[in-house]
Amino acid sequence: MAKQAETLPDFDALLDTSGLYCPEPIMLMHNKVRDMAAGGVLQVIATDPATVRDVPKFCQFLGHELIEQHTAEEVYRYFIRLAS
Repeated sequence: MAKQAETLPDFDALLDTSGLYCPEPIMLMHNKVRDMAAGGVLQVIATDPATVRDVPKFCQFLGHELIEQHTAEEVYRYFIRLAS
């Protein structure tokens, strides 16, 4: 597992959607989770402010757990544990 910094959760995969706008980040997330095992943690990096709304809805709709989300200097980070 990779660990970005001491304050961030462990994660199994990273998806950087920087520079992309709705609906592309969510479409890429759908594709990425298909390649991951249940219970795995995905870190998503985004610059689209709409992800603040879209990522939690994505998780709720598909049963994934949004472990943490951080915003710093217009960069959004999400840590998502995939549903079993």
